Amino acid sequence: MTAVSFAIFETAIGACGIAWNERGIAAIQLPESSEGKTRTRLRRRFLGAREAPPTPEVQDAIDDIVSLLRGEASDLTAIVLDVEDLPAFNRRVYEVARAIPPGATLSYGEIAAKLGEKPEAARDVGQALGQNPIPIIVPCHRVLAANGKPGGFSASGGVTTKLRLLTIEGAKTSDEPSLFESLPLASRPRRR
Repeated sequence: MTAVSFAIFETAIGACGIAWNERGIAAIQLPESSEGKTRTRLRRRFLGAREAPPTPEVQDAIDDIVSLLRGEASDLTAIVLDVEDLPAFNRRVYEVARAIPPGATLSYGEIAAKLGEKPEAARDVGQALGQNPIPIIVPCHRVLAANGKPGGFSASGGVTTKLRLLTIEGAKTSDEPSLFESLPLASRPRRR
């Protein structure tokens, strides 16, 4: 088995973790309720992993993630990942998800269609994204249910975290009111 190292780093949403080996980034841990719990979660996922200073490549990935979570433009598609041991279907789903730019979204069904699958494969896409070990870099938060509904999110904080990430990126979901939806009907501007 490949030796895994990890580091904890601060972001605008809290202390995240990153795990890597010689093949690439193996995991991102979104914040738990404390930095210690984030660290513990990574140690449980990778028994025998050691905390270490990031390599230059891993530090570049951390810097890009920190920038993205501050709301800055940041392209994470060039970050090398270790997905070798993941199921082939999941890897295909993650490849499509990685192509979704910040501020944009796709539905589970749209990803299934891009994979050449039948519409009922949307559920399989959702399951693959629920198993995503590398959130943010594989931006599963950018994948929504039908009609723009947020769908699920398996990270700590659930859908609230997903919506927070989408808000940071400036994405629109159907759960967000438009500029005039919160105004009483009489106060809305009239179309001419």
